[in-house]
Order: sequence, then structure tokens, then C-alpha cells
Amino acid sequence: MAYIDFTFFHPLRVRWAEVDMQSVVFNGHYLTYFDVALTEYWRVVKLPSPLIQAEEGVELFVKKATLEYHASAQFDDDLQIGVRASRVGKTSLTILLEIYRNETLLVNGEMIYVYVNTSQGKSTPIPKDWIEMLTQYEPASSLMKA
Repeated sequence: MAYIDFTFFHPLRVRWAEVDMQSVVFNGHYLTYFDVALTEYWRVVKLPSPLIQAEEGVELFVKKATLEYHASAQFDDDLQIGVRASRVGKTSLTILLEIYRNETLLVNGEMIYVYVNTSQGKSTPIPKDWIEMLTQYEPASSLMKA
């Protein structure tokens, strides 16, 4: 993807505790960065918070996470994390994420979530209003529906 393909970015500054002995961000922190940015994306799209989902007995669970590293972030870097829903299936949701420093791609990834009825421990259909909200937020050509 290209930087301009994202409608949402979340800024994040690398903290000292996140760098390793090589003075670069430890690889595991990039998943945390993705999670932080996805939470903010969720708020902007106005989807129900994880707390509300839990009260309703349904939650999104990570099914698959992939990351590809292109360059390293370092202490005090100002990062921009792009988030975009790319596919909404019957019970799953695919999110694309990319981390940039000054529009230079550092890391890209894909997160696949499954919507689950927690009392049954089984996947359940994603609510239609969620699909409508995502469709309204994302450019019409970028959101695939299954």
C-alpha cells in the first residue's frame, strides 16, 4: 500500500523502554503499536468498545497477525501508524496496518480478527451496523466484503 491510501493515522513517539540493545525498537513492540492505533481507529469509526462488546458477550479475537519489517524505528522517532479495514467477511475482519517515519515505510502488517460469541466459544456474524460504519468511513473501493 501507499501512504496516501490510508484515511486514518495515529501518531506515536518511540519511548526509551521500547528500544533494545541495538538501539532500535524491539520487534515485539510493533504489535503493541498496531493495537494502540487500531483502538484509536475503532474510536474514530465509532464502533463499540471492547468493554461494551464484552458486556454483550461478543468479542473480536486475533486469528492471524503478520508483520514485515523494512527498517527500524529508534528512540524518540515520531511515527505515524496507518490503519485500514480491508475486508469484512461474515464473521471475520481484516485490518491492514503500516508504520511510517516521515512517510518512509518501516513495518507493514495484516491482522485478521474473528468475531466470537464468548459464551458459546464460536464465531458469530459481524453486526450489520459495524459493516455500515466501516463502509461509510473507508473509501468505497478499498473495503472488500465477502
